[in-house]
Amino acid sequence: MALRISDIDETQAPLLDHLVELRKRLVRAVLALVVGFSICLFFADPILGFLVQPLKDAFPDGQGQLIFTKLYEVFFVELKVALFAGFFVSFPIIANQLWAFIAPGLYVKEKKAFLPFLLATPILFTLGGALAYYVVMPTAFRWFLGFEGQAGGMEIEALPAAGDYLGLVMQFILAFGFSFLLPVLLLLLNRAGIVSRQQLAGARRYVIVAVFAVAAIITPPDPGSQLLLAIPLLFLFEGSLLLMRFSERKGDADSEQPAEAAPADEASAEAKTTD
Repeated sequence: MALRISDIDETQAPLLDHLVELRKRLVRAVLALVVGFSICLFFADPILGFLVQPLKDAFPDGQGQLIFTKLYEVFFVELKVALFAGFFVSFPIIANQLWAFIAPGLYVKEKKAFLPFLLATPILFTLGGALAYYVVMPTAFRWFLGFEGQAGGMEIEALPAAGDYLGLVMQFILAFGFSFLLPVLLLLLNRAGIVSRQQLAGARRYVIVAVFAVAAIITPPDPGSQLLLAIPLLFLFEGSLLLMRFSERKGDADSEQPAEAAPADEASAEAKTTD
């Protein structure tokens, strides 16, 4: 049976509405990022000073320095710092726009299931970034600076470039932040029915190998940083399995409640019949 033109127009109308809504949400998200970037650009020097603090503390008596070998290097470093910090400042608005676009298409039960993951994402990312900044980076920088000294009568001195240092800091923070989202990913896959708790528990030995391999790839090549990332990830993996077990028990309890209520309903029906 051939489609009429009016039918085609009716099928296209919802799609156009969704595209218009998506454009509106994207524009608001980009504007939030631009505003956050502009504010953070004004405070780029203090933010850079905050990011430099772990390196300063790692130097003996705080005598270290950052250099730049290109005239425009520090300018682009401050732009990257402002963009990096601006994303964190504007993330609540970006996440709100994402939720406002997705939520109307979800049932109430699906909203209740998805909302905790949306709230847990920035919290876990912040915890990962805080671990990188306050624990991992000072430890790694002290280890790196331990190679200063003399070799063959020549003085070996650490003179890190500003651009290289910022790249290393961003690598640390992003690697730990995104790695700490492992529970969110696993629980979403479990809710979607793609993987089960039994499958993940059975593949535990492979997960351990994969975690250490990922830690070796995304962190600088010092064993301390790799261990400080791999060990929390293993705890997060085991925590995800525990949450899956609690969720399964809650689901079993909910499914048993109607069965228990059924005899009471039958008894009331028999009483009405007797009357």
